[in-house]
Amino acid sequence: MKAAHIYGVKDIQVKEAEVPALLPGTVKVKVSYAGICGSDMHEYLAGLYPIRKQPVLGHEFSGVVTEIGEGVTRVKVGDRVAVEPLIPCGRCANCRRGMANLCTNSQGYGYTLSGGFAEYAVVREENAFILPDSMPMELGALVEPTAVAVHAVRQSQLNLGDSVAVFGAGPIGLLLLQAVKAAGAGQIFVVEVSEERREKALELGATHAMNPVEVDAVKCIREMTNGGVDVAYDAAGVQATFESGIYAVRPGGEFKIISLWEKPVNFNPSVIVKTEAKISGSYAYNNLFPEVIHLLASGRIDGHAVITSMIALNDIVEQGFEQLTKDRKQCKILVDMNK
Repeated sequence: MKAAHIYGVKDIQVKEAEVPALLPGTVKVKVSYAGICGSDMHEYLAGLYPIRKQPVLGHEFSGVVTEIGEGVTRVKVGDRVAVEPLIPCGRCANCRRGMANLCTNSQGYGYTLSGGFAEYAVVREENAFILPDSMPMELGALVEPTAVAVHAVRQSQLNLGDSVAVFGAGPIGLLLLQAVKAAGAGQIFVVEVSEERREKALELGATHAMNPVEVDAVKCIREMTNGGVDVAYDAAGVQATFESGIYAVRPGGEFKIISLWEKPVNFNPSVIVKTEAKISGSYAYNNLFPEVIHLLASGRIDGHAVITSMIALNDIVEQGFEQLTKDRKQCKILVDMNK
């Protein structure tokens, strides 16, 4: 089968690979769509993650089950599925605490096991979630990133009617925007330099969209909220958004970090001491795929709104990774395995 392999910085090659073996308890999936994630971009631009054990990328994907292994009872041939990539060990302290997303011995499709940028993937039955017949297959590839956004909102202290700021309107930022709206946020501020992404944020329900290059976003937010938002989310991962997020939060509010960071930040803790605000992180998701599938299938979260391109696997470097490095109009690029 054809698959996209990563070997290092800016070194992705589409070439032949072995189809993973079908084992008891697993199913073979003919991949339909797979999304390029921000974490894939980090590897492409900055280097491989220590967790990587094999080269086939792709952890946001959907497809059709073509074969089932011994002992599989819930999933059948012909089922349309979204694949959850995380495989927690179930035994470490974090798993026993109910925090499988923080498993210290985890594996994952697209990291330690062959992923979705391939014609076929073999996954555990429990990692394959059946999609409703009415749900377009491309939205199945949006379940994973949407789960990241929904988990962040659930982990935050957001309450009905609260004011929110989202820094960064890429795929996760736009999904966060929709998740906080679905959770009942009142005022929603989006801070983003790209005009196209600001316009999309307004279409999706942001009450304000600001360009931090043109206006003092923090000052505007604090003035319009009488001292700062209840919760701010960082979906950009740079020094400027970190500083802005901290100062945009009211005393006692929360700054929730979802983004991955290529560089450390400078930070004066006195800002938090003097406001009793909270800085917290959110990593991946925990048993959320069924709920997220419902949100996407029902249209409560519009997955199509973040998809900007669909490309062939052979074009994944030039029209995918390279395009995302230079074109701010791009948001979520999906690899269409039928092209």
